[in-house]
Amino acid sequence: MKKVLVGILCFFSFIPIFYAEEDLAPNSKSAILIEASTGRVLFEKNSDEQLKPASMTKIMSMLLIMEAIDSGKLKFDDSVMISKNASSMGGSQIFLQEGDTYKVEELLKGIAIASGNDAVIALSEKVGGSVENFVKMMNDRAKELGLTNTHFVNPHGLDAENHYSSARDMSIMGRELLKHEKILEFTSIYEDYLKKPDGSSTWLVNTNKLVRFYNGADGLKTGFTEGAGYCVTTTAKRGDLRLVSVVMGVSTPDQRSSDTTNLLNYGFNTYQVQTILKKGEVLGSVKVNDGKKEETEAILSNDIIELKKVNDEVNTYTKEVQMDEVKAPLQEGDVVGKVVIKDQNGKVIKEESLVAKENILKASIWDLFYRNFRFIISFT
Repeated sequence: MKKVLVGILCFFSFIPIFYAEEDLAPNSKSAILIEASTGRVLFEKNSDEQLKPASMTKIMSMLLIMEAIDSGKLKFDDSVMISKNASSMGGSQIFLQEGDTYKVEELLKGIAIASGNDAVIALSEKVGGSVENFVKMMNDRAKELGLTNTHFVNPHGLDAENHYSSARDMSIMGRELLKHEKILEFTSIYEDYLKKPDGSSTWLVNTNKLVRFYNGADGLKTGFTEGAGYCVTTTAKRGDLRLVSVVMGVSTPDQRSSDTTNLLNYGFNTYQVQTILKKGEVLGSVKVNDGKKEETEAILSNDIIELKKVNDEVNTYTKEVQMDEVKAPLQEGDVVGKVVIKDQNGKVIKEESLVAKENILKASIWDLFYRNFRFIISFT
């Protein structure tokens, strides 16, 4: 049985997105700019062209690592022993030695900041059991995300036959990674030090200079190889507006930064978002059948926003909160319903899941007996 609660929300009207007529990324073979919450494309140029992604590959690697952490299969303080394979990786590295042991958090930092190929191999072995299996996981996840112009051969992005992606696919990967907000604590660091078991330290400096020099930039991943040229997937946030840009096939690092700055400036100067409902907002209570607690609060799983151009007019919207029938045991974050946002004509414009705010254990026989006893007493 579903409960429907109807409320009125004021919000700015939805209007079509108009792409910039000028080439915002003149130095790039391929580029795209999206708004992170909706995934709406604000600008694109050859965005489906298959190109070498270089170390932007590590966005997918970091996504799998973060998913393993958030699912509980991996912990930040888990120990990882460096294999001979990891220590021998070429390209960008943080100079890990075979047999040394590091925490997952330290290695993830080495990937996010310094693009360490040795670090990503070490963690791919930890998460996947082997590099080969981890690469299979990467390609499987790409299919799940609907990426049609991506295929991985390795976790680090060194040039290899049949290893490719596109600007659009990279933006989708970046957007998915941003759902794991903890990653920004690493990608936003400009410089840090990795302490080694022998007491020495390795200086980690971010390969993405924009995190230091561009207002609001806090990730995600650069790339460079001879075959790929310079590329970068960048995210930046100002106020409630978060953008993701990708540029690929650029000749110099300065041109890479210039094209990215053009894209981000266009997005921030042209668009803004209004939050309809905030992630974590309580939208009602749901009855939990056979639960130790009889009900729990249902909260919004993600922000509901609308992207608009500056000076868009105000419009009126309604929300309908629909609760599902749920049964204990219930885990925090389990889906217990949804909220439906409609425009003034009753057209559905957005649906988002509602999730349980807490864990609810299954009631014991004694719990049920006591509950029924109280019910009976209340009528005497």
